[in-house]
Amino acid sequence: MDTENFTRSVLKWYDEGHRDLPWRRTRDAYRIWISEIMLQQTRAETVVSYYERFLSRYPTVRDLAQAKEEELLKSWEGLGYYSRARSLKKAAQMIVDQYAGALPADVEKLRALPGIGDYTSGAIAAIAYGIPAAAVDGNVERVICRYDAVTQTVGTPAVRRRIAARAQELVPADRPGAFANAMMEMGATMCTPKNPKCLICPVRESCRGFAQGIAQDLPVKPKRKAQRVEERAVLLVFCGDRVLVVRREEKLLGGLFVFPDVLGAHEPAALCAHMEALGVPCAYDAMLGHARHVFTHLIWEMDLHALAAQRRADVPGGMWVTGKELSALPLPTAVKAARQAAMARL
Repeated sequence: MDTENFTRSVLKWYDEGHRDLPWRRTRDAYRIWISEIMLQQTRAETVVSYYERFLSRYPTVRDLAQAKEEELLKSWEGLGYYSRARSLKKAAQMIVDQYAGALPADVEKLRALPGIGDYTSGAIAAIAYGIPAAAVDGNVERVICRYDAVTQTVGTPAVRRRIAARAQELVPADRPGAFANAMMEMGATMCTPKNPKCLICPVRESCRGFAQGIAQDLPVKPKRKAQRVEERAVLLVFCGDRVLVVRREEKLLGGLFVFPDVLGAHEPAALCAHMEALGVPCAYDAMLGHARHVFTHLIWEMDLHALAAQRRADVPGGMWVTGKELSALPLPTAVKAARQAAMARL
């Protein structure tokens, strides 16, 4: 099957039926941009409700540019990878300042915005503006690797260039946006990572990976490093009707509020000593349970402990909040169980 037939077959399959997702009902560049950023590392079914709520809160680029960071992070809560939300705000400010509030209809200018890489710039250009640009995400990479039987390890510069060139070659000049969505849909629903539906695939007859019996083994990915496991004691420090939260400043979860924690220390005396060092004398109260959170390269195993503070002393980056205030703060999913435990006590 030649390039044109591949493209037409994929488009015909897409036209005959695909998932009805809200961002596919618009060609508004702002809305498409928001959806593409949310869809990074997150399943489409999960994104739908966040997408609609986010746009009701920030309906335009200007609204997003003027967003308060704490409120923005609260709107993003549950999606994870919070640097995406901060990049959205930075990019929105640049779009307002440099492009009068409209995303540029230019792949290179789009790619220069914070948080927008090759894939997202191609997707916005193709879907919103009808520019014949390729949009290569993990789904598209998988389709091309299987169709062309690419057996080299993906992720190397040479293989990335090969896949990008092949993807660009497949883009039709007349329907680039529909094709971008069709390729993403192929990877998400047909050419899936496990158990691909090869027998009903619209391009099966010319798929080299299928012909060679290796489609399910492609793409070949580099070996991932084992996830590091950290054991943490999460401290729910109560004083009257308030609990202590602190704002993290480092890259992981930076800018979000969490509860004080201690890496590796679990003895009550050590936990109290940690808070004493912060200027908050405490008495140990109770063990409240255990929680686990998996990051991309890290796993947190967390024991939740309740402590009773003698007074609400000032802590760097800290706040003593009521239950209502706690529910309004942006907290990462990693401390969801701890927040629930705190709310139950408040």
